[in-house]
Amino acid sequence: MTKDQLYQALDYVNHSREKRMEMALLVSKNPQMVAPLLEIAFDFDNSISSKACWVLEFTATKNLSYILPYLDVFTTNIGKVHLDSSVRPVAKICEYLIKSYFHKTPNKTKELLNEDHLENITTASFDWLIGEHKVAAQAYSMTSLLLLGKKYDWIHPELKMVLEQNYAAGSAAYKARARHTLAKLR
Repeated sequence: MTKDQLYQALDYVNHSREKRMEMALLVSKNPQMVAPLLEIAFDFDNSISSKACWVLEFTATKNLSYILPYLDVFTTNIGKVHLDSSVRPVAKICEYLIKSYFHKTPNKTKELLNEDHLENITTASFDWLIGEHKVAAQAYSMTSLLLLGKKYDWIHPELKMVLEQNYAAGSAAYKARARHTLAKLR
């Protein structure tokens, strides 16, 4: 499938799990589609980019390894994503990557996720947490940063400060996740 064909196929993807899963299964059967999918996902101002991000998230849920060859492209571009409907799935993929990196058993993510990748994920996660983003992206960022704080000792104090400062103005969902995260920081 060419990039143009993939672009046209994404036009038929909607918010339904069924459509997103259908497209993710197609990508899972054709992992070479990840590269053009990333190109479309990081066409930042195009609304179809959000659909590509949804499909990437669904693909990563089942096959995180399909994204690993593209970590440079992925982590270099995540900080530029700004559409809310794209930020959430990208933040979720970051959470998957970080959870895999800190998993107890050896895996490919630990081998391939380098310092630059971790730095880009850290920066993007703080940006999503501090910025005007929806709670889901902020919650995924809290999880990523909580784990990253095991490696970088400066993260936990910064995370704690941000959560405490934003707690009063946060939604009920934000407050619940912030309480959970703060409890783990103590």
